[in-house]
Amino acid sequence: MTTADIFFYLFAFLTLLCGLLVVANPLSRNPVTSAMFLVLTIVSMAGLFVQLHAFFLASVQIVVYAGAVMVLFLFVIMLLNVREEERRRVKVLSAGLGIVSVGAIALIAVKAVFEAHPSSGLETPVLEGTTVNLGRLLFTQYLLPFELVSLVLLVAMIGVILLSKKDLR
Repeated sequence: MTTADIFFYLFAFLTLLCGLLVVANPLSRNPVTSAMFLVLTIVSMAGLFVQLHAFFLASVQIVVYAGAVMVLFLFVIMLLNVREEERRRVKVLSAGLGIVSVGAIALIAVKAVFEAHPSSGLETPVLEGTTVNLGRLLFTQYLLPFELVSLVLLVAMIGVILLSKKDLR
């Protein structure tokens, strides 16, 4: 077993473990703890991207998702200020349907893995794109959609700030 294999299994295990702890966290009922486990899941996935030599995806995963999106999630969690006694109890029917759904998805995934017949004669893929080409394309041909997305995010941020203000009457 090579060092790359060890790191792959380590990052895969950490991704699965932290992803499980996001949903079923036995350590704390606080949603901030689940958000922190989501950050660890995202960082572990970035490690898997590095193993695939997708360095740009790994850096975007950390900067955008672990950075910006998680700050947004934490802002919403803190804004809602959910107390322990106000949280809903788990309903048996909802939990049962969730378990059945997860079981069905797992069964489909296992069936797909066993029915797959990977070909050993495939060539190694050639990397064609670079971040320079992506940046040039983004800021020339797709400049208007890029700016529109930034305006939508600005309006959403202003809306959240206005909604979070207390009534000062």
